[in-house]
Amino acid sequence: MASSLTKDSPGQGTPAGGKTFLGHPRGLATLFMTEMWERFSFYGMRALLTIYLLSGGPDGKGIAEGGLGFNAATTTAIYSIYMAMVYLLAMPGGWLADRVWGPRKTVAIAAAVIMLGHLSLAGPGQGFFFAGLALVALGSGLLKANISTMVGHLYDGPNDPRRDGGFTIFYMGINLGAFLAPLIIGTVGEKHSWHLGFGLAAIGMGIGLVQFLWGTKHLSPESNKVPTPLSVEERNSWLRKGLTWLIIAVVFYSVVTITGHFTLNWAMIPLTVLGIVIPAAVLFRIKRDKELSSDDQSKVSAYIWFFVAAAAFWMIYDQGGSTVQAFGSTKTSGELLGISFPSTWFQSLNPIFVMALAPVFAWLWLWLNRKGKEPSTILKFAAGLFLIGVSFFFFLMPLAMAAGGAKVSPMWVLGIYLIQTIGELCLSPVGLSLTTKMAPLKYASQMMGIWFLANTAGDSVTGLLSIGGVDMSGSRAVLIEAILAALAGFAIYMYRKKVRARMGEIH
Repeated sequence: MASSLTKDSPGQGTPAGGKTFLGHPRGLATLFMTEMWERFSFYGMRALLTIYLLSGGPDGKGIAEGGLGFNAATTTAIYSIYMAMVYLLAMPGGWLADRVWGPRKTVAIAAAVIMLGHLSLAGPGQGFFFAGLALVALGSGLLKANISTMVGHLYDGPNDPRRDGGFTIFYMGINLGAFLAPLIIGTVGEKHSWHLGFGLAAIGMGIGLVQFLWGTKHLSPESNKVPTPLSVEERNSWLRKGLTWLIIAVVFYSVVTITGHFTLNWAMIPLTVLGIVIPAAVLFRIKRDKELSSDDQSKVSAYIWFFVAAAAFWMIYDQGGSTVQAFGSTKTSGELLGISFPSTWFQSLNPIFVMALAPVFAWLWLWLNRKGKEPSTILKFAAGLFLIGVSFFFFLMPLAMAAGGAKVSPMWVLGIYLIQTIGELCLSPVGLSLTTKMAPLKYASQMMGIWFLANTAGDSVTGLLSIGGVDMSGSRAVLIEAILAALAGFAIYMYRKKVRARMGEIH
């Protein structure tokens, strides 16, 4: 890291005459490494999650023993709910930073909570496992939005010419951690010890926390401020409400447990329902806000189309870590060109495809723009949805080939992830940009959190269907999802003029 530090002009995170990181404020190195290690721990644990839940169970054939032994439906439900909660908790994570702790303190607390969560996952039994899963989801939600906010604080406003480049470097840290984690944590966990794998994830987050605390001196002072602190009255009101709901939950679940009625569904069903109801309620509240101008109301109406489309996209995309990963673990040969590899390595495909293809897509959009042929946001969204549908049409072929018990080539799984990544690059960056452009001024800060709620809604639908007994890895469910995604993409394309009319000046 030292070799890339040079003298350069200062930003908010770089004192005059101080060192910079690749021409950027020195604090970017701190945040880059923190995010890289956090993603290393997150994706390492995620690579193990599905196969650990399945191993030892009726649907875990071909996977090492010693896991929790759940069936495929319960495994998919747990995985989907976990992912939904990570994105749902990003909103209160942003609120706590804005009103209580400030971004810097919130990220430090989040990293500590994540580390404790991984340590709990490394413990024995279901109790430690579910406690750890809850802590990792909570910590990830706290960290998700706030560390990106601190990257923005390093620069001299939105017009700083280094700002986009800084976020690009930061984004590479995310994908570097996501790429390395399954190769290291996944291998150790799957081939040697599940709990040692989870322990490695805790060590990774611990390294990230230590270097974050050590490097805070390089961050902008802005990241240590609480933008709109709670008044004493507000703080007391929130504490009363929080304690009231906590007591109600503790009493209710204590009664259910004592009477012998508690099952996993008592926890999973409320969470999936919340994951669907909260995003719908948030959008409904904004749409019903009478203070918004007619132009803003029109943009919100158009945004709801994009939100629903994104939820459908993420519903299928996030199954790359559940149903597709389970297929790769139990139905593929686990060998390519004579080289054997753990099934957790499949989770490294998406980040390496993103790192390889993101620059290509960025160049492609610019090239088409210069020729006046760049697709509109609506067409990019339609393409993303169509491609995610295509990935599951493609999935049907290896599912059919493996139906008789035969093992298929891992190249089928590689193909699924490649198609999904291309779809992601059509939809995800465009959605982030669109969210900032279409947000009413009153909700400018909240809309990014609302964009993450599309993941929550999509994953919650997957979780609810799995709880309801739908085999999400069965050919029928995969076919229906593929058809619905393709039809949704086609519908957006067909109604593009109506949606475009509601977008105002946004192109």
